[in-house]
Amino acid sequence: MSFLVKLSFKNLFRHKLRTFVSIVAIAFSVMIVVFAKGYVNGLVDSTVADHIQFNSGHIKVIDHQYRQQERLLPLNYPVDGFAGEGLDKLLSSLQEIDDVEMVIPRLKFGALVSTEEELVTMSGWGVNPDQEIAFTNIQDQLVEGRMVQPGQLEVVMGTALLDKLNLRVGDKVTILANTAYSSLTGVTFTIVGRLESGLKMLNEVVFYLPLDQAQRILYMEDQATEVLVITKDRELVPEVLPQVKQVLAQGGAGERYLALGYKETSDLVGFMDLAVLIYNYVYIFLVLLACIVVINTMIMIVKERTKEIGMMGALGLESKDILVLFLIEGGIMGVIGSLIGSGAGTLLTSYVAKTGIDFGSALSGFGAEHLISPIIYPVFSAANAIFAFVLGVIVVTIACLIPARRAAKLEPTEAMRAG
Repeated sequence: MSFLVKLSFKNLFRHKLRTFVSIVAIAFSVMIVVFAKGYVNGLVDSTVADHIQFNSGHIKVIDHQYRQQERLLPLNYPVDGFAGEGLDKLLSSLQEIDDVEMVIPRLKFGALVSTEEELVTMSGWGVNPDQEIAFTNIQDQLVEGRMVQPGQLEVVMGTALLDKLNLRVGDKVTILANTAYSSLTGVTFTIVGRLESGLKMLNEVVFYLPLDQAQRILYMEDQATEVLVITKDRELVPEVLPQVKQVLAQGGAGERYLALGYKETSDLVGFMDLAVLIYNYVYIFLVLLACIVVINTMIMIVKERTKEIGMMGALGLESKDILVLFLIEGGIMGVIGSLIGSGAGTLLTSYVAKTGIDFGSALSGFGAEHLISPIIYPVFSAANAIFAFVLGVIVVTIACLIPARRAAKLEPTEAMRAG
């Protein structure tokens, strides 16, 4: 075997330019695989994280009827505890489940602000400020002012929404909303914070106010439109979800309330899982493209060394040894090219992971309901580099079977005559 390895190295350097081009092709494809895998992971992780933080939590508890009209933000299908006795017992029961870190009530409702030119529609989120800060990265997106405080008539709005209303931090704003009794109410709030978020929803549509104030204004004391259950890890959802349903059933609310895992609350998350699966095949295809160059190089080598192959056969080298010889040559190119490619891909991914890729203009046509960040930060991991390296070596080596088998099948006498 050592003889075949030495001979393979010697043969590769006979035509340095040809070998170099093959290695570069492999390296380039493996580099793209490392970067593409990091980009896809970054896109999926970012999108799923935003969806969990600002829409579903890990598990969302809502009224059965509410789900059918959720886009309209109705207030007549609230989560108000077991048998309408208030949220406290329900929240504490859910909090006692193993692996549950937080239970977060939110009260979402439609609202209006009248300007001199138009009526601006918005979505109000009544929240517990401390929980919201602990669960989401909302504090990091506050570029001016502070978060709202319980007991105060305060709101936090996005930059684009403030621009539309021609207001700024410190100003007063009168917000109109329908109460739980379908009566119109108007309340004046102080704007205490400004958000700058890549998510259209937070930047243009949503405003935050304290949960207790939202409940008082809308006549929904001790009620919410949804309750989010936050686990220690989203991978624990399949284990925790049945326990949440059991708690609801034991409290006599199993038929009224619906408990949904984060994947069940959005088709987009399902599409992300499908995208990951599809891209796994794309990675193989990318390496196969580079293999065209390698296969062409190996076929040319076989053709040029036909006489030499015949002589090796005549001297006693078996067909399987000739097959192994060419596989080793292809494998060496695969290892070198994949090693260079995985290293280059690692450097590229690490750099772009800091700067990000801005798709702001491409996503400008998306609605605010789509929780997709315009800046994608690829995720670098050693696992991605190892995956691409192994994929490159395996695919290139297997691809070399075509010319290697052709060389192994040559009859010594015919090969020497052809040469």
